Amino acid sequence: MSKYHSIIRYPSITEKNTNLRALQNKYVFEVAKDASKKDIKEAVENIFDVTVETVNTIVVKGKKKRMGRYSGHRPDWKKAFVKLKEGQSIAQFGEV
Repeated sequence: MSKYHSIIRYPSITEKNTNLRALQNKYVFEVAKDASKKDIKEAVENIFDVTVETVNTIVVKGKKKRMGRYSGHRPDWKKAFVKLKEGQSIAQFGEV
């Protein structure tokens, strides 16, 4: 596995993210927590062979979860919103 694949963990495919992709040409990925915006931009450009305009990131806090009397906590994770240059797309997202 290359260093780029360790930065980009997997794409986030939800209804809201699909609308972002269709209307604003933004793609959403779950990324490594220690990845910087520069690292994410470089990884997306090298993996998918596209030009990235902007990268916005957010750390999503994990939820508290219970199973009967036992309680736990899901881990925090990092989400990246990647805007591509006009006219470019990533075909791996199920586009035909």
